[in-house]
Amino acid sequence: MSKQLKFLLPEESIPRRWYNIQADLPVPLPPPLHPGTHQPLGPDDLAPLFPMELIMQEVSTEREIDIPEPVRDIYRLWRPAPLFRAHALEKALGTPAKIFYKYEGVSPAGSHKPNTAIPQAFYNKQAGVKRLTTETGAGQWGTSLSFAGSLFDIDVTVFQVRVSYDQKPYRRAVMETYGAKCLPSPSNETNYGRSVLAGRPDHPGSLGIAISEAVEIAATNDDTKYALGSVLNHVLMHQTIVGIESMEQMAMADAYPDVIVGCTGGGSNFAGIAFPFIGAGLRGGPKPRIVAVEPAACPSLTRGKYAYDFGDTGHMAPLTKMHTLGSTFTPPGFHAGGLRYHGMAPLVSHLKELGLIEATAYHQTECFAAGVLFARHEGIVPAPEANHAVKGAIEEALRCKREGKSEVILFNLCGHGHFDMAAYSAYFAGNLKDENYSEAELAMALAGLPSVSEAA
Repeated sequence: MSKQLKFLLPEESIPRRWYNIQADLPVPLPPPLHPGTHQPLGPDDLAPLFPMELIMQEVSTEREIDIPEPVRDIYRLWRPAPLFRAHALEKALGTPAKIFYKYEGVSPAGSHKPNTAIPQAFYNKQAGVKRLTTETGAGQWGTSLSFAGSLFDIDVTVFQVRVSYDQKPYRRAVMETYGAKCLPSPSNETNYGRSVLAGRPDHPGSLGIAISEAVEIAATNDDTKYALGSVLNHVLMHQTIVGIESMEQMAMADAYPDVIVGCTGGGSNFAGIAFPFIGAGLRGGPKPRIVAVEPAACPSLTRGKYAYDFGDTGHMAPLTKMHTLGSTFTPPGFHAGGLRYHGMAPLVSHLKELGLIEATAYHQTECFAAGVLFARHEGIVPAPEANHAVKGAIEEALRCKREGKSEVILFNLCGHGHFDMAAYSAYFAGNLKDENYSEAELAMALAGLPSVSEAA
């Protein structure tokens, strides 16, 4: 292995503010709509689900939002997170490109998700909330919110997508270690879950279904709120601590990215690494290429329609304008469970429509091959979700090799794969197959998009 360079910021360099890209958008984000009336939502409409402080962050157009000191104190457990120069991977690829990666797997939960779980738990605790409900796919978000709940003495109930619940029992064990209750979704705990199971007892579940179950519990219990690990504006804003730190660390390396790569499911880790750089470009600074990498089996950015759609399958959540495969679309059960969402964050979708980012999609076996190559040269075993970013970065590095360009590539290694070894074992045994979605089901789901007038 050749020399690996690690760029570390001192503890006092933990950012004091999150970055809100809404302040710099050339065209405002289309507003979310009420699921019943299809009229723009007001703060009171969201009050049954979220504390007012998070609602205000959701609609804010201020460029910076202060990070509360109690949140920064907890961030100190793992932040600032390291930035690495991947010399060994560069050498293996024979590329003139310089590859950097921000490693978020150093958090207690093993991913970037605590960056928003901690502030969400903090604001809910301030509001007197006793319990939080949420959904999770691969389990990284459920693990992170469980961790945050344990720190703030808030009960946490997690609805985990059934296929991931079965595939990843150790994620469930970590959630329970932190004191959370983890249930397979669809479940018999909610009216919506029971209705899904009545139609298909062996349903593999989806993030859209799990969201509906979590929202139902929160909306019908006064002491309970809902927490979401991606998609929403305030969630993406909390993740910008990743990109803000990366900017300082890239300056330490005397470099600035020409290309930024992130995997995309709901959009949070991608936004975290990319939004601060996009914002700097919108304010007159350099404009890197921004590449979103998604699974070919759930390609919302590359195959979805940009339209208003429900955020959940049960149509209880607000309508947002996003790239969507249709709220009734159930992706096949590939191993990157955190990327199995039918829609993309409205802000990420909006940037795609404005031409500020581009998107590509890969199948899971080629992403696992990239992850294995990365692990054998850089030493870190990536999560299946993060393998998509690794694949995207490798493809960019190989393009630089073909073109003879020494570009700087930055990607977000958003989590480790220590709880995903069954998937790696399946890959090495030749049992990990590329999953393809049903074109007929996609067409049906897109045909069922809600009718929303252009005036909305």
